[in-house]
Amino acid sequence: MSQVKTIQDENLPNWLPQLTAQGGPRFLQIADALQAAVAEGSLKPGERLPPQRRLAAQLDVDLTTVTRAYDEARRRNLLEGRGARGTYVAAPKVELTSILDLSMNTPPPPDGADFGDMLKQGLSQVLIRADSDLLMTYHLAGGSESDRQAAAKWLEPMFERLDSRQLVVGPGAQAAIAALILALTGPGDVILAEPMNYPGLRAAAYQFGRRLITVEADKHGMVPGMLEAACRKHKPKLVYLNPTLQNPTAITMPESRRRELASIAKRCKLRIVEDDPYWLLADAPPPPIATLAPEQVYYISTLSKCLTPGLRVAFVLIRDPQERERFLVALRSFALMAAPLTAALATQWIFDGSADALMAGVRKEARLRHRIARDILAGRYSGAGDGLHVWLELPAYWNSLQLARAADSEGIAVTPAEAFAAGSGSANAIRICLGSIKDRGRLQAGLQRLSHLLARRPESFSAAVV
Repeated sequence: MSQVKTIQDENLPNWLPQLTAQGGPRFLQIADALQAAVAEGSLKPGERLPPQRRLAAQLDVDLTTVTRAYDEARRRNLLEGRGARGTYVAAPKVELTSILDLSMNTPPPPDGADFGDMLKQGLSQVLIRADSDLLMTYHLAGGSESDRQAAAKWLEPMFERLDSRQLVVGPGAQAAIAALILALTGPGDVILAEPMNYPGLRAAAYQFGRRLITVEADKHGMVPGMLEAACRKHKPKLVYLNPTLQNPTAITMPESRRRELASIAKRCKLRIVEDDPYWLLADAPPPPIATLAPEQVYYISTLSKCLTPGLRVAFVLIRDPQERERFLVALRSFALMAAPLTAALATQWIFDGSADALMAGVRKEARLRHRIARDILAGRYSGAGDGLHVWLELPAYWNSLQLARAADSEGIAVTPAEAFAAGSGSANAIRICLGSIKDRGRLQAGLQRLSHLLARRPESFSAAVV
C-alpha cells in the first residue's frame, strides 16, 4: 500500500493508505486501513498505535477525525486502550462457546447501531439536563413527571393521547405483572390465561399462592365462549392476555376477537392484564384491548423486548388513582422502583428520537431475519414475518422435549413447548428466537443445523450419536 506523504511528516505507519476526497469520510478510511492491516498481519496484536495528536498532525487532519477513526476501530474490536500507555491492537476475540442460542427472546441489534455511541450521547444529555442528585435518589411515585410524559409519548401509536398521571414507570414487565397480581388479587384467587403462556406469569402466580387456570385458545387467541364459561365457574379476579405476537405462539389476536373478550370482561366485571411488548414490532396491529375496555384493562408496554434488554423500563397504564397507588405499594414491596438513571436514559432517547430510530432498525432487522428463517425452514415456517420469534410445529416423529435435547447436543438452544404450558396444556412445538444471535451468518448456521435435524428421524439421530 502506498504511504501518505505530507509536509508535516513523511515517517508514517506503512499500513495507512493515501487519503482521498473520493474515498469517503476520512475517519472511515483510516479505520478501514487499520482493519485491513490487522487482517493481513502487518499490524499484530499488542502493537502500539501512534498517539492521536501525532497522527492527526502527520495526516494534516483535525484531531476529531483520528479520534473518530480510533473509536470506530474499537467498535470493530480492533483496538484497546491501556490508559496512559496508549492504544494497542487488540487480541482477536475467542468464541468461548459454540452454542447457537435460539432460545432467548431479545430484539436483534439493528445494522449499524452503535450502542456505545448512543449511550455516550444519551447519558451526556441526561447529565446536562437533569439534577444528578435526583438521579441518585429514590423515586417512589412511579417515575418522574418527565419519565411519565415520555411514557405517554411512547404509547401515542397505541392510544393517541394519554394523561401522563395515569402512567407508572416500572423496572420491567415482569415486575409490573407481579405487582398487579399482588395489588389486585389475594391468596387462592384465580387468574385465567391461555394454555400456552409467558412463564413469568406462572412463576409469579405460584409464588404468591394464586391459582392459574387455563382457557382454551384457537388460531385467533382465547376463545370467548370458553372465557365466559370460566368466569361463571371460577369467579376469576384477573385474566392475562398477550394479544399481539403472543409469546410463544406468535399469534396476533384480530380486532373482532379483542372486542368479544373486552365485552365479556365488562359483563363479568373481570379485569384484564394486557401484556403488549411486541405491538410496535407488528405489521398493522389491531388496537389494544385497553382502548376497547378502558376501565377493565391494565396495559403494560416494555422497552426491553422492542429496543434492548438493557433498558429495564416498562410503562403501565392504570387509570384508577386508587388502584394505581395499590400497584405502587405492591411494587415497592419487592422492586421499589425503576432505576432513575436507566429511566432517564429511556426518557432522553424517546424525546430526542433515538428510541424511534432504534425501533425502526429493530423492526427492519427482525423482518430480514424472518425472511432468512422462512427460506431455511421452508415448508415448516408458519410465521407472519414480524416479531422476534417463530412457533415451529414439529413433525409427528419428533416431540418437543426430544427435539430440544437433540438440538442441544448439536450446539443449538431452543425452547420446547413444555416451558410455556400451564396445567394440562401442551403442544408439539418449539419456540425459535431470531434476535438472540447477533451475527446473521451464525443465525443462518443455527437455523440450517436445526433444519437438517428436523429432517432426520430420532432413530437415525440416536444411531449417529452412538
